[in-house]
Amino acid sequence: QVQLVESGGGLVQAGGSLRLSCAASGRTFGSYAMAWFRQAPGKEREFVAAISGNILSTIYANSVKGRFTISRDTAKSMMYLQMNILKSEDTATYYCAASARSLTATMSPGTYTSWGQGTQVTVSS
Repeated sequence: QVQLVESGGGLVQAGGSLRLSCAASGRTFGSYAMAWFRQAPGKEREFVAAISGNILSTIYANSVKGRFTISRDTAKSMMYLQMNILKSEDTATYYCAASARSLTATMSPGTYTSWGQGTQVTVSS
């Protein structure tokens, strides 16, 4: 299992930007597909973006496509989510996740076997 710790959340005005980071421990970081999910109060956890292990293909939820960019630095065991043009509806707790089952990025939360504790993002309108 890989351990994950998110950081970089905070309060930002609509239209602004934030960069979330996810620090991973584990010697096989490069073999894990990684993803960001988010959960707003009273709502179910939803997929945001994912990136494959090694191959570095990416997928995004339609709601963030063109505004968010997922990336990873295998040498540093880090994953990032650059969030631009933030909207009030982006307000949520953001979680990073890793899959020990698959190299391929997927939207399904069941694929991911490790989760971080979350970081809060609040976008004021």
